[in-house]
Amino acid sequence: MTQPSHLAGALRRRHYPLSAWPWRALAYAATTLPVAGVLAVAWSVVVAPLLLVVSALRRDRPVDVPALAVLAALALAALAVAPLAVAPVAAVERWRLGLVDSRPLPGPLRRGPIGRFTAAAWREVAYCAWLATVVPLAYGTFGLLVLLDVALVAGPWLTGGGERIVLVWDTVDSPAGAVPYAVAGVLAAPLLAYLAGPLVAGQAAVARWLLDGAPDAAALREVTRSRARLMGAYEAERRRIERDVHDGAQPRLTSLTLQLGLARLDVPDDSPAAPPLDAAHEQAKELMVTLRGIVQGIRPRQLTELGLAGAVGDLAARSVVPVTVRADLSRPAPELVETTAWYVVSEALGNVARHAGATRAQVRLAHTGRRLVVEVEDDGRGGADPDRGTGLTGLADRVAAVDGRLLLASPPGGPTILRVELPCRP
Repeated sequence: MTQPSHLAGALRRRHYPLSAWPWRALAYAATTLPVAGVLAVAWSVVVAPLLLVVSALRRDRPVDVPALAVLAALALAALAVAPLAVAPVAAVERWRLGLVDSRPLPGPLRRGPIGRFTAAAWREVAYCAWLATVVPLAYGTFGLLVLLDVALVAGPWLTGGGERIVLVWDTVDSPAGAVPYAVAGVLAAPLLAYLAGPLVAGQAAVARWLLDGAPDAAALREVTRSRARLMGAYEAERRRIERDVHDGAQPRLTSLTLQLGLARLDVPDDSPAAPPLDAAHEQAKELMVTLRGIVQGIRPRQLTELGLAGAVGDLAARSVVPVTVRADLSRPAPELVETTAWYVVSEALGNVARHAGATRAQVRLAHTGRRLVVEVEDDGRGGADPDRGTGLTGLADRVAAVDGRLLLASPPGGPTILRVELPCRP
């Protein structure tokens, strides 16, 4: 039987009480208390003064206008920095969610403090507000039920010595009178233990819903369209090359192979021309195999032979515009990333030669964290615009296909800087 990957699924299994899931739920609830407590205190510090002011206004009591303005300004400032302030809490909560939900939960893609102000970040703010308000109320209510059950079980001992206690709706003054309530408390204990599971599962479901950093629908549609364009362009190019090989190069190679084979039949084995003909015949057949391999997987030959830095240097040497290459590559990149980087440099240098009117250009390759950064800069006229051609759009699609991003700065008068960041996962 497949093991459940999250608490909500485990609750539907008959063996839930005997599994590790109740203990995992207990660990999640126990670690929730300090986080929710800190957030509740922070929330009360911000909200309580405003609630007091609102209460005073409703009762027609005088309110100090400067104090009200200061409180409003502080509340707005707290709201403005909230996406930055909740980032550590969101990271901890994504990690804690693994206690009761082993399904992966991707975080939002951010780059720098400005990148924090996104819809995903505001969902994190909403989650922290929910964790500071609703969760303490829910846990407090459950805690009262647990205390009540403990009081019921301890009733026969609490009523000793003539003490009178109130159990639910009845007043008990003897241990015998408290025994039925104690039995009810013992029977209710497993129910309360099981009730803790849905409580934690509900909290985990809200955490997954609000902390899911997946892109929104519009961004997802754009990624899908860009990758579809790229794959369509790749397939069209592959079919063109395959057609050219099949209709042009392959018939010639086939004819050459046949001619060499016929010539070999006419030459005696002891002739000096026999070994060269055999070698030429074998090379022709190997060339046909090589062409088929090129069609199946297109990768620049320079990358295989020279590596990324050497292949980019070869592009620079063949450019009509003087190009300087600065490579600071501490480790090899994945093959697809290197191929993408090579095409980016090739297309960018082609654009420099055709459109920029530049006298020099520079290519920089470097590893920054887990990314390969490619920068192409020229001193041309600037004003590059993706809307005026398909070259930059095609590059952006190619970069997006490997989860990278392309940045372009090209003011009128130059210089133009094309920066591409490609992920290099270890």
